[in-house]
Amino acid sequence: MENAITVTDVTKIYKMYDKPIDRLKESLHPGHKEYHKKFYALNHLSFQVKKGETVGIIGTNGSGKSTILKIITGVLSPTTGEVKVKGNISALLELGAGFNSDYTGIENIYMNGTMMGFSKKEMDRKLQDILDFADIGDFVYQPVKTYSSGMFVRLAFALAINVEPEILIVDEALSVGDVFFQSKCYRRMEEIRQRGTTILMVTHDMGSIIKYCDRVVLLNKGNFVAEGAPGHMVDLYKKILANQMDALKDELEEMNDFSGEKSGKPKKAEGLMKEKLTINGNRTEYGDGRAEIYDLGLLDARGNVTNLLLKGENFTIRERIRFYASIQAPIFTYTIKDKKGTELSGTNTMFEGTDIRPVKDGDEYEVSFTQKMTLQGGEYLLSMSCTGFEMGEHVVYHRLYDVANITVISNKNTVGVYDMESVVEAKRIECGS
Repeated sequence: MENAITVTDVTKIYKMYDKPIDRLKESLHPGHKEYHKKFYALNHLSFQVKKGETVGIIGTNGSGKSTILKIITGVLSPTTGEVKVKGNISALLELGAGFNSDYTGIENIYMNGTMMGFSKKEMDRKLQDILDFADIGDFVYQPVKTYSSGMFVRLAFALAINVEPEILIVDEALSVGDVFFQSKCYRRMEEIRQRGTTILMVTHDMGSIIKYCDRVVLLNKGNFVAEGAPGHMVDLYKKILANQMDALKDELEEMNDFSGEKSGKPKKAEGLMKEKLTINGNRTEYGDGRAEIYDLGLLDARGNVTNLLLKGENFTIRERIRFYASIQAPIFTYTIKDKKGTELSGTNTMFEGTDIRPVKDGDEYEVSFTQKMTLQGGEYLLSMSCTGFEMGEHVVYHRLYDVANITVISNKNTVGVYDMESVVEAKRIECGS
């Protein structure tokens, strides 16, 4: 399949000066002495986007995502390297790009249409669809500098999506609109995607990345890390967020080993579930040391260990515990909290009526909690512990607070924390019946 976008060995370097006068001193120095440091916003980046593909670019802040989009759209020029684009581009970059703040909404529509190569007659035909989609009323006749950020993004996206682009490029701008407008935008993106439009998108919304993208490119600090299936790339991205660079390096070496043989390099913890998870390096843990949760896993409905779970599917929280003393009746627990620390759900073996027999030094147990994921799409935190009661007192043997994140992917969010899974029936009532 033919490439719509080809990025070849692109590097973007910015000169960083400690003091403004250093720029002048450098330009006047007879020996061309450098007073700057080089900052590589992009470092020898290469990837391709095929016609009709939807490709996401993800990475932490400062990884070069927006820079490469600006180079592809011609807003910036690369220091070295080349970008080839086949097809007309409609781009929605940072809020306000391409708009004149003193012009009205209508004037900006026609001005941008002309810049895209459309005649006035062609824009006349598209105008009503643009206005209907933006739905900002009479504000379209006012200067855009009077717009709220929400109205601005409505007009910008309505224009970008209704000029029938061969390539649509979308940066984080959609995060500005309200949830209903975002839903409307994604529905329209899906429509044009089905018609064969190539889409390149940057977003921090991992649910959208997994739902809409055919392939994902992962960047970190201006460098290409990997590309592949959305779920796999998001898992790698989570390792970067958790600063698990050694685990990321091992996985990349495994991905890039095409010899047909496994490398002889031993893994640090062969067979441990937690090696496949994004674990919080700043977790809080404590206990009296008589037990240790030495391994833990989140398993999806297919038995894969992953931080990504699909709403509506069964999943399993699993913990493996090693005991260093005799304990009469240990209790195993888990709790799921939101990012604000509010406890949303959780249970333990005592609540569930699963009594654990007395254990002795050296015993190991594996405990699994399997349930349906009914939380809304979003980010959550998992805690777990091994506790008990001795002489009427609650005792903590080992507790892990916020040990791992859970990313719930959903294609239908309702109102509130969790989904009541309503069954909806609607029927027309015939008059007179």
